[in-house]
Amino acid sequence: MPVPALSCGKTGIISLVLLVTFTLGCAHLSLEQYRLSVSGLPRSVEIPSVPFYPQQDHYCGPAAMAMVLQWTGENLSPRDLVPEIFTPSRKGSLQSALIGAARRHNRLAYPLQGLEALLTELAAGHPVIVLQNLGLQWFPRWHYSVSIGYDMAKDVVILHSGEEPGRHMGWTLFVRTWRRADYWGLVVLLPGQLPASADEHSYLKAALGIEQAEQWEAAARAYSGALDRWHSSLGAIMGLGNCRYRLGDLVGAEQSFRHAAIAHPDSGAAFNNLAHVLAEQGRYTEAVEMATRAVAIGGASKYLYLQTLQEIQALGKSRPD
Repeated sequence: MPVPALSCGKTGIISLVLLVTFTLGCAHLSLEQYRLSVSGLPRSVEIPSVPFYPQQDHYCGPAAMAMVLQWTGENLSPRDLVPEIFTPSRKGSLQSALIGAARRHNRLAYPLQGLEALLTELAAGHPVIVLQNLGLQWFPRWHYSVSIGYDMAKDVVILHSGEEPGRHMGWTLFVRTWRRADYWGLVVLLPGQLPASADEHSYLKAALGIEQAEQWEAAARAYSGALDRWHSSLGAIMGLGNCRYRLGDLVGAEQSFRHAAIAHPDSGAAFNNLAHVLAEQGRYTEAVEMATRAVAIGGASKYLYLQTLQEIQALGKSRPD
């Protein structure tokens, strides 16, 4: 679950003492054991192209986002991102604020969870923002770092963290501090690039986030990237069609919705949207045919499909093909 309140404050003496005591607890798989369980992982990875910004007290969120955005080619400093990300009343940054900032800057924000996903992304050359609790569950100290690699021989994760670039943190300590934040991570990529650990549902949700931010061109590239991997994905085809429609590209929208209707003949939404763009091009006879197909398929949105059909029929009578 997302952590509701974040800060990057300094740790007091009590939490340092308790942290030392707490870290003597349960054991975890070593990095080497993860290499054996996740196929294709190299023994060491470090992404040298990720820039570093010192993280001032409470401002680890803007700094972490600036690092990964600059890595993708967006020239922004932590100071630029403070108004977008930092919440003064919380003295920190919420995960949702980081995700929203990435989307506003035309980037795909893909949340991930779990150690295998983290290692898979790093092995693919993708830095990962990780949320850590450097205190305890009942005495938290939230902190965003940027993971840029790992070294199995040394059993360490490599982080841009605090005022230290390329910090080596022992794997066991890292796992414990990350686990206390529910293993939350974030990959930020150019639209059209796919996270190495992506599954179709999660990726489409991330692409939809760009669309909802009204970044139509970026969202279209994200959906096109999905179709490169999941060739007949209904969500990706429909999303691409919606973006093309928003961009005023009726021909492109028609192509996408027709593709969806052919690949998914049981999708009323595909026929309904195709009917809309055909009608907007003045092709009412074909539009009525497609809208009728949508109504015949029915489902939970049958009333909306029927409304589309009636509107097109009315337009066709006043303005025939």
